[in-house]
Amino acid sequence: MAENNFRALQSANKGKTYFLLASMGALTWLVAYAALTYFGAGTTSTIVPVAVGFALVGVWGSYYGSDKLVLTMTGAKLITREDAPELFNVIEEVVIASGLPMPKVAIVEDSAPNAFATGRNPEHALIAFTTRILEVMDRDELQGVIAHEMSHVANRDTLVSAVAATTAGAIAILSDFLTRMMFFGGGRRDRNQNPLALVVSLLVLMLAPIAAMLLKSAISRKRESLADATAVSFTRNPAGLRKALEVLASDTTVVQQKSNAVAHIWIESPLDGQTVSKLFSTHPPIQERIATLRAMESLGQNEN
Repeated sequence: MAENNFRALQSANKGKTYFLLASMGALTWLVAYAALTYFGAGTTSTIVPVAVGFALVGVWGSYYGSDKLVLTMTGAKLITREDAPELFNVIEEVVIASGLPMPKVAIVEDSAPNAFATGRNPEHALIAFTTRILEVMDRDELQGVIAHEMSHVANRDTLVSAVAATTAGAIAILSDFLTRMMFFGGGRRDRNQNPLALVVSLLVLMLAPIAAMLLKSAISRKRESLADATAVSFTRNPAGLRKALEVLASDTTVVQQKSNAVAHIWIESPLDGQTVSKLFSTHPPIQERIATLRAMESLGQNEN
């Protein structure tokens, strides 16, 4: 039953991710349709490919060099087994359990406990730990953190984030450009067009970037929940990750590198409590994650 529980959580979070990605696709179509309604086919057929092209170049360039880019942005330094043999031993345990290749390992000199994973595929994966997280967590807790980060690798979350970012970026570029054209009188409009259709098109183009950001954040939250469930499938020990999250929840220190660009990759978002709304948060509330793991832990104990 415990195994069925985390398998069900995995399945549910994957399904919700697919739905949210499909919603972003539908939103892209809606923006294109609104532009077509307002400006006609000529302008739209030119601007849409340009917006998508800009988004593709920026996001997918970052995606293919994600490990090197994140190392630079966070100040993480690659280490070898000789530098941290005990850490490598625990990582290798999770590698064996997950069936994934051994990732590169890095350390971030920081007084806040945290960790992250990146890389475009399992063969180019990297996991990093702050110096503080290695000081405050015991072996079981650290194993839970490693399993969570390896879950991001297994679930190709860098790829999912790239797809979501590309779509959101294209919508933002397209909406911004077309809205400016509207206000400055650009494009060709048919005088016989329905005024209501024009107003609706304008609203769609103005609100679409916000909707895209909400969907992108929701996708990130679902991938975090999926990583928690997948981590338990690797370790069969929800208590390890649950206790690790409790350690993170009790520590108010924030990592020095806390920009929006990399906030989503940390196991605990450095922007928690600073966002305007939970709807824009890249992570589920940490207490909610703890409660889910505690429920899984209780279910396993009851079976025993």
